Amino acid sequence: MSTKNKKGRSYLFRFAGSLLLTVLAAGLPLSAQAHGVAESDAAFIEGASGLHLVPFIYLGAKHMVTGYDHLLFLFGVVFFLFRMRDVSLYVTLFAVGHSVTLLYGVLSGTEVNPYIVDAIIGLSVVYKALDNLGAFRTWFGFQPDTRAAVLIFGFFHGFGLATKLQDFTLSEAGLVPNILAFNVGVELGQLLALTFILLAMTAWRQTPSFSRRAVLANVGLMVAGFGLMGYQLSGYWLAV
Repeated sequence: MSTKNKKGRSYLFRFAGSLLLTVLAAGLPLSAQAHGVAESDAAFIEGASGLHLVPFIYLGAKHMVTGYDHLLFLFGVVFFLFRMRDVSLYVTLFAVGHSVTLLYGVLSGTEVNPYIVDAIIGLSVVYKALDNLGAFRTWFGFQPDTRAAVLIFGFFHGFGLATKLQDFTLSEAGLVPNILAFNVGVELGQLLALTFILLAMTAWRQTPSFSRRAVLANVGLMVAGFGLMGYQLSGYWLAV
């Protein structure tokens, strides 16, 4: 890497650090209500008894396409993937990860602190941005296995999805098929979101600005991930 490029990247990291402090400072007073569900959806979930497959598919898809933390991670995962075979591999690993822990968390009654798990989800966004920037090899001289990391963080994303449902008293009648339907909805929502992300990325990659702004975009992704972490941790501190 040329000295000029190293200086440019160093400047971007310093800029990201300054912006990060601003984001965290702004986020500390917040009550961090990222676990909220729309009142109408909450009322339906609380009152649902028996099979409601289509509504739960809809709720799962809605949660994924409006889940900015999941979408940021997905955006980071596919940012430098140019072949559909690679996209399919990594997205499948992510889907397997969050499907396992979503189903396990809800059906087994295993609970995790929603703020902590969502802070880890924010960390996953930071990780993927740093991975895209080549920071691990530059700073530590090694490259983590990205496939394993995507799968592991997928587990945490699944627990994050599970916490949204664990806030409610779910009827035992039809619970398993309804949760399976919710998971199907999550996958459909992910597929829909991925389609739009890939269309936008394909269009952007065909412009000269992609090579010029790819680093800046991932610095912004990293800052957003740190902001999510600070937002959730502030909620945890306010809740205890």
